[in-house]
Amino acid sequence: MEVFPEKIIKLWNKCEVRVIILLSLFLQIILITFGSRRKFTARSWIRIVVWSAYLTADWVASVALGNLAASTQADSDLQIFWAPFLLLHLGGPDTITAYSLEDNELWLRHLLGLVVQVGVALYVFLRSWSNSALTFIAIPIFITGIIKYGERTFVLRSSSAQQLKNSLLSNPDPGPNFIQMEKIEERREQLRQKQREEQGSSSWLQEFVDDFAYNPSVPKMATVVERESLETGASDLQVAYFLFKRFRYLFADSILGTHERIDSCSLIENKSAEDAFKVIATELGFMYDLLYTKATIVYSRLGIFFRVVSFVASVTALVLFSVIIDIHAYSSIDVSITYVLLIGAVVLEVYAFVILLFSDWTALWYAGLRKTNHTTMCCATFPCHSILANRKRWSRSMAQYNLISSCLHKIQPRWFRVQKLPWIGDLLEKYQCLTWEDVNMDLEEMIFRQLVEKSNEIKEDRFNIESCRILLAKRGDYVLEKRYGLHDRFSWSTTKVEFDHSLLLWHIATDLCYYSDLYDIHGGDVNKLDSKCRNSKCLSDYMLYLLVFNPSILPEGIGEIRYRDTFAEVLRFFLEEEVGYCCCPIVENREKSVKKNEACKALLQVNFGAAQENIKGDKSQSLLFYGCRLAKQLKSLEIDNCRNKWEVINEVWVEMLTYAANKCRWKEHGQQLRKGGELLTHVRLLMTHLGLSEQYRIQKLEFKQEHVKHLKFNCLLVCLCIVLFLPAMIIDSCLSLCCSCQNCFQKKRDTSQV
Repeated sequence: MEVFPEKIIKLWNKCEVRVIILLSLFLQIILITFGSRRKFTARSWIRIVVWSAYLTADWVASVALGNLAASTQADSDLQIFWAPFLLLHLGGPDTITAYSLEDNELWLRHLLGLVVQVGVALYVFLRSWSNSALTFIAIPIFITGIIKYGERTFVLRSSSAQQLKNSLLSNPDPGPNFIQMEKIEERREQLRQKQREEQGSSSWLQEFVDDFAYNPSVPKMATVVERESLETGASDLQVAYFLFKRFRYLFADSILGTHERIDSCSLIENKSAEDAFKVIATELGFMYDLLYTKATIVYSRLGIFFRVVSFVASVTALVLFSVIIDIHAYSSIDVSITYVLLIGAVVLEVYAFVILLFSDWTALWYAGLRKTNHTTMCCATFPCHSILANRKRWSRSMAQYNLISSCLHKIQPRWFRVQKLPWIGDLLEKYQCLTWEDVNMDLEEMIFRQLVEKSNEIKEDRFNIESCRILLAKRGDYVLEKRYGLHDRFSWSTTKVEFDHSLLLWHIATDLCYYSDLYDIHGGDVNKLDSKCRNSKCLSDYMLYLLVFNPSILPEGIGEIRYRDTFAEVLRFFLEEEVGYCCCPIVENREKSVKKNEACKALLQVNFGAAQENIKGDKSQSLLFYGCRLAKQLKSLEIDNCRNKWEVINEVWVEMLTYAANKCRWKEHGQQLRKGGELLTHVRLLMTHLGLSEQYRIQKLEFKQEHVKHLKFNCLLVCLCIVLFLPAMIIDSCLSLCCSCQNCFQKKRDTSQV
């Protein structure tokens, strides 16, 4: 029994190559248009589209090449002309070479694919070789396809972890050449003797002697770009590129020196919060281009040359095909597909050139061009760079996931549920509860202010590594102790428990306090809430999102287990109907939507004391009622005429955010760049620029001029003390000696008399 009718099979065999090659072109259009959008878009559908196109594109092009190699049709001459275009497609667009960092590690696989696919295309091309014009038109396209495929493999290799690290490492430093030091000293003495003999020729010779003596022939260390290369009054774009050139070492797990720490602090700390986050966003944009696109080669002279060659080859092929080739000798469908491929190649080249023209890399070149005498060309060529200066560089959004909301969503009836595949159903329900909030200026200002305060503190301690380590280990206890004096009161929810434990506690407490204030004080009007209240809620939901959806970027622990147990207890609490009394008065009608404020009120009404804690035991990791206890404790702050509870909650969440950012590895931060960027990544890089990182080299103190001055002063003080007190000490010693001698003489005289 045949699955498909014979007519359909014959039709597919006839159209298979045509359909697949058009599909390959369509996938390239998707990749070039959406590949760069994931840089500043955090929506899931963008990632799904790009992921599907990325995985399918190479497979489709390979299948098409295989079908062309096996083609034996009489009218396949024009179809053979399509083979070079498939190499272009395998080379991929400039906007995406790797979907994730793991793809960069597979560069050897792509190198093998390059050899195999070029070999197949060459076989197809040579098999149908003839003296027709069609063959010669295909040659430049074939060469361009090999170049693009080679570019992709080269960029994948350059962006792999080990190669990136090797390219950033300094040259080997064997230290001073002790074997030649004696010879150098002898040569130095000879030159000095010659200098003394030759009168009147001293200055230049002395400089030569010093240079020769103090610069032995050892390999020069490859250092990061110097601060002097950044001109006064540089734009945020230039500052971002300067910092990128220095701090890309961090993504290769390298360390930086004290000078880099001081320079970056001076560049960032005097900026406003808005400008500082703009610099960070631009810098991470450069890093995204380095890791996921062809920026390594595109924004070079060789890359520009390849782009020009590719564009000229595509346009030339289109013109020659239209003018020279007798299209009536071929199938009209094949001719139409050929025109689509040629026009598509030209359009893709033009689109790639437009992206290149208005990129930050070109804007840097444009900024350098303005310093020269090319003002007219600048104005004519780049009139829109000033308009695009404030374009979106990352998503500027935070995903929001709330524990109570997800539980209420779970118990509500649904028209459609995936019953037979519970895992997929749970995953879909989780994503249905996801929302997004913009990162506002108040939140950025709050984060920046706290980081600058901590930066100033470690600067006062001269960047002491131990002080920095202690400060970075704070996750709420710093602000509770230093600012509010509440550490002893709340330490049970911060330092005395693991980070994920503390996160869940403060998430529940923040939610309960938020809805209590929203409905009891402000009558449900969100606009009347204080900005600290809204920002605390956003950070709370954002951190829970990271715990549930992206736990790899948070410190290790059993947070997922704690979340699941807490989720189950909240769900049971809302559905409790089996006992004589109902702990939750909100579940009177399951068919109606349950309001959050009523749910929070019900939770706050439950008394959870020591007796209940003993009954609970340690088997369940649920933290529901501990969170309720924390909420009541926070609400009592205002009753006791203490600080505003939202100031406390706000500062604690910011410190927990910075703690999590510092604990995340740079590789994980690099992974987030392809998802529109995470606030956590921006905070981590900002912390590093402000000196709040352990990834700096510990250097010995250098005795510079000011140290010498202090040393001279101390020596002078010691000498003065000696001059003043030494005579007095000598006189006192002499007097004591005289007294002793007199006493001794008196005793002898008395003895003699006796």
